[in-house]
Amino acid sequence: MVQKKTFADVDDYIVSQQVPLRPLLEEVRQLIRKAAPQAEEVISYGMPGYRLNGMLLWFGAAKNHYSLYPHAETIEAFKDKLTGYKTSKGTIQFPMDQTVPAALITEIVKYKMKSNLEKSKKNK
Repeated sequence: MVQKKTFADVDDYIVSQQVPLRPLLEEVRQLIRKAAPQAEEVISYGMPGYRLNGMLLWFGAAKNHYSLYPHAETIEAFKDKLTGYKTSKGTIQFPMDQTVPAALITEIVKYKMKSNLEKSKKNK
């Protein structure tokens, strides 16, 4: 299936992805929503994203993996827990043939919520 460039919402994004990735993406979505129930779900940069006191993170699909985009400082903070995953400056890649690392994703979301809250308090 050819990926569309714009999406109406996160449901539209997930449905547009290849079938094997859909349940993984939905699981990531539910983990984020459970960890950050107050976060606003948006499409940003053509991907699902979550905002709470600023941008928390995004997630997205690729051909053989799905990724979490929690910003560079989060990757740095979690580098010891991410040794089994391919990472770049602001991206964590998860292989689609492995189970979703629920505890890790939840911990990253909670870290980002705390970080964003602290930043928003400093800026006030």
